[in-house]
This record gives sequence, C-alpha cells and structure tokens, in this order.
Amino acid sequence: MQFSFPFILLHISLLLAVLLFVSILKMKKRTQLHYAFLAMIFLLIIWTLGHILEVYSLIKNGVVTMFFVYLYYFGLTFLPVTILLIGIIYMYTKIKVSYKLLLLFIPPIIDYICLLTNNSHHLYFTNYSIYNNLFEVQILFHIHASISYIYILIGVLFLIIATIENSGFFSYQAGIIIIGVIAPLIVNILITLKIIICPTYVTAITFSFAILCFAVSIFRFQLLKIAPIALKTIVDRISDGFLVLDEDYQVIDFNQTIEKTFENVVTVSRNKSMLQMLEGTSLYREYDKLIGLIQAAKETQTNIDIEKHIKEDGFDKHFKIEVTPIISNNNYLGTILLFKDITENIKHIEAIEEKHAVMMEQERLASLGQLIGGIAHNLNTPIMSIAGAVEGLRDLVDEYEESIGDENVTIEDHCEIAEEMRVWLDKIKPYTAYMSDVISAVKGQARHFNQTMLLTFTVGELVKRIELLMKYELIRYNCELKTFINVNKNTEIYGDVNSLVQIFDNIIINAIQAYEGRKGTIEFTIEKKEDGILFAIKDYAKGIPESIKDRLLREMVTTKGKDGTGLGLYMSYSTIRGRFGGKMWFESEEGKGTTFFIQLPYEN
Repeated sequence: MQFSFPFILLHISLLLAVLLFVSILKMKKRTQLHYAFLAMIFLLIIWTLGHILEVYSLIKNGVVTMFFVYLYYFGLTFLPVTILLIGIIYMYTKIKVSYKLLLLFIPPIIDYICLLTNNSHHLYFTNYSIYNNLFEVQILFHIHASISYIYILIGVLFLIIATIENSGFFSYQAGIIIIGVIAPLIVNILITLKIIICPTYVTAITFSFAILCFAVSIFRFQLLKIAPIALKTIVDRISDGFLVLDEDYQVIDFNQTIEKTFENVVTVSRNKSMLQMLEGTSLYREYDKLIGLIQAAKETQTNIDIEKHIKEDGFDKHFKIEVTPIISNNNYLGTILLFKDITENIKHIEAIEEKHAVMMEQERLASLGQLIGGIAHNLNTPIMSIAGAVEGLRDLVDEYEESIGDENVTIEDHCEIAEEMRVWLDKIKPYTAYMSDVISAVKGQARHFNQTMLLTFTVGELVKRIELLMKYELIRYNCELKTFINVNKNTEIYGDVNSLVQIFDNIIINAIQAYEGRKGTIEFTIEKKEDGILFAIKDYAKGIPESIKDRLLREMVTTKGKDGTGLGLYMSYSTIRGRFGGKMWFESEEGKGTTFFIQLPYEN
C-alpha cells in the first residue's frame, strides 16, 4: 500500500502545493487575492500532509493515529471557505473585513469542534477507516459535506459571474481555475457517496490537479497580476452614457450613466426598440434623424458626431452624440450610441461669449464717442461754407427782386446775376458731396454697432473711409497721415468693412496719442503679398515698453496708464483672426516708434 501509485501521487500533490505556496509568497505587492490563494494552498498542504502522516502511522503502528486525522480534517474543513473568499474577492476586487464576513467561518468552526468531540457523541462517524467503503459516517458528516459543497459551488459561481462581467466571456485564467475546482469536487462527491471505492486520501490527490490548474493560471496567464475589476463596474463608472443597439435598433446593452442621465425623460431598458423607448416623449420627433445617422455610419463604416440640445419638462442638457457602427469581419452587428454631456462646456462658452459681448460693447461705446466728435468737426466746415453760400445767394435773390421792372437793368445784368448764382451753387455742390461721403462712412460705422455685414469691398473704399473718419483727429492733434497704396485700389477684400475701419482707426488713434500732443507723422502703407494684402501703420513716437510687449494683443494691457484699458488692440487682434482669417502683429523699439502689421487674405 505504501508503494501504491495513488500514494505516490499524494506526495507529488504535497510537493506541488509547497512549491506554489513559496512562489506566491515571494511575489511583491500582494493583494487580498494573493492572501486568499495562500490560505487555500496552506490548508491544502495541511490536508495532504495529514493524509501522508496518517498512512505512515498506519504502516508503522498498524492503527490510524487520530491526531493526523484531525490534522488533515482541519485543512479539509476550512478549505471551502477560502474558495468562497477567492470567488468574492475576484468578483469585487477588494473586500472589507466585517462581522458578516467572519460569519462565514462559524459553520466550519462548529463542524471541526463536532469532529474533535466525536468520541463523546458519535454523530460524526462511528467507525473510521482510510477506505471510504469501510468509513461509517453519521448525520454531522453529511452536514459537513453539504456545507463544504455549498461553499465551493458559491465560490465557483462567483468566479464564473466575475469572469463574464470582466471580459464578456470566460477568460483563460478563471476558466482553468473553475475546472481545477470542479474536477476534484466531482471526485469528492463520488467518493463520499461510495460510488468509487478507494482510499479517502484520493480526494486530496485530485486537488493536485487543481494545484496544476492554479499554477498554469498564475504563471502562464498572470492571474494574480490582473486586477479582477468587472467590465460592468468600469462602464457604469464612466461619465459618458452609451446604448448598444442591434441591427433592428433594439437596445441590447447600456450603462448606469445613461440610465441616470435620462431617468426623468425616458425609461431605458433592454430588449426594447428605440422607437418604443422614445415614444411619448419630445425625442420621438428626432427618431428618423437618429436612424439616418446610424444608417450613414453603417454605410461609411466610420464614426459620426453630432451635438444635440435636449430640452423637456425641466430637463435641459447639451450632448455630443457619437454614432459608432460595430463591424466584425466586414459584417455589421449593431451600433454604439455614446452620449457625452457637454452642458457645462456650453455654459462656459456662453459665459465667455457674454463677457466678450460686454467687452465689445465697451469698445463700441468708446468708439462712438470718438465717432461723434469726428462727425461734428467734419461736418462743421462744409455746413459753415454752405451757410455762407446761402447768404450769398440770398443777396443775389434780393438784388434780382429789386431789378425787376428797373429799365436801367439790362439783359446782360440779369445774366450776370444768374452767373453769380451758378457760381455759388457750384461751390455748394462739392460741400454736399463731401457731407454725403462723411454721412455714408458714419452710417456704415453706426451700423457696425448693431450688426455684422460680411461683404466684398475694395482697398480704395477702405482707405477713403479711414481718411474721412480720421481727418478730425489728425487735425486736432496736429498729426499727418501719409498713405502709400502699392496695390490696385480695386483689389477686393471679403469681410465686415465697418469692423476693419474701426480697427485701423483705433491703431491710428493710438499712434496719434503716442506723440503725446507733439506734431507727428503716421505712415499708412498697403502692399501686395503672395498670400494676401499687407497693411502697415507706422509712427515715430515713444514705442512700446519691453515689459508689456509679450502680452500686448493677447491680453488687455495698455501703455496709457489709467487713461487706457488695452481693450481696443485686444479686440482688434481677435477680430482680425476670427472674422477675417488674417494675422496681426507689431514691431516696436522704445524711443523710435511702432509699426502695426495686418495681413488679410484676398477675396476668393
């Protein structure tokens, strides 16, 4: 008997268990799963070692030493608890030690006490033998076996559920572990029911197969290095909601996020069509559009993104919806609808736009003050000239009335009076034309305060408006604007001419103010470049301090102290880039002057 093949396998089982125990013990950064495996293997070692010592004592003494029976039963009794704990940990990744968890140890503790006290009640067994057919068991043994099988089956069930949720199917690691546990469990049941006649230690030998499975899972498939976090747990924790639809637009899966997001709008459930889910809500009218997007994504086999504002009964959110077709081996299997909540992003954008609008209004009000001053001065001169011409005409009209019926007034005299009237009228004509130009320019700028008009305009029109509106400021501050147009005046630019006039006026006013009341020259140069028209406004004033050069245009900084806000150049830079698709930069040297450059693309 001592040299039988099963007995040799029992020694091999012990050796495998010890080797695996030492290997796991040497691993660094052990988790709860590691410790649960160590406990299970340690109990298996106790179980196997107890059987080996039991057999050796039988060979030596001719009778079984009950101490060794109690030793292997200790491993046998508590081993199922560790299998259950492995299943729980594998399912939940990490568990907290609580009194509920400790309750799991009460049945095996009571079971083991009953075994130790069997001599007083004989309710565990009446006749012990290492052969199962001679081993006469009682009610407490059957309870022990039932509890053990329940613990093992629940642990295996947890492993099965966890591995499916973790990867959507049986992973190699968990699959091998499950086979390794179930195989000896079946053998154990057959031996307990005495269907198989053999030594009782064969049940321990069958666990050598389990040990082999554990070794393959741990060292081949890195079982203990993989955090067993369920896939469902992961997708339920992500901030984006998703729906998975099959070919018939039936909901086959979704995560907790989308369920909570739309809980007050629609009821999300599996095996329900999109049409049924949206029916009775305001989203129902969007069904055809959504199906159209799904079809487009399916046909192109690409992702399609849209932004959608959903508003209904207190629900008000913005979503970015990504439609992704599920393609496998060129076969369409379904569609994933990913809902990303961008409500906060939209609110931030709206807040920025609102602040931008306030800044624009501030700049416009400042520009309006300058505009009104320019209008007053630009119209004052022609109005006074026209008033003088009217007085001259009045004198001629009076003279003509007095000459009526006067025989001394000849036809030549009448012609002379008429000629003088014509001269005065000819003087009025250019003044009215000038006033018309000023009013047209002012009208365009006034419209700029209320709306944006994207039209095609010429370089000549742009320069004419700038010169008209800047004439008053230049005269007032004793500055001269020299314009050099090195392009065809009919060259066309596309955009809002009023915004552009305002930008150039703002830069010219800054140049005037840079002279601080001194007489100065400002050069306005327009040149043709390969990729657009280059405008340059140059002054020979004090220049821009080095301390603010890097921040100018990109931040609201000013060189005017309390008299400036830096808003004009900041808004000009944003408008040139945003509305015209152009570029704006500057070059400056303290004490020598500044040049602002604006490059705009040609009209396509």
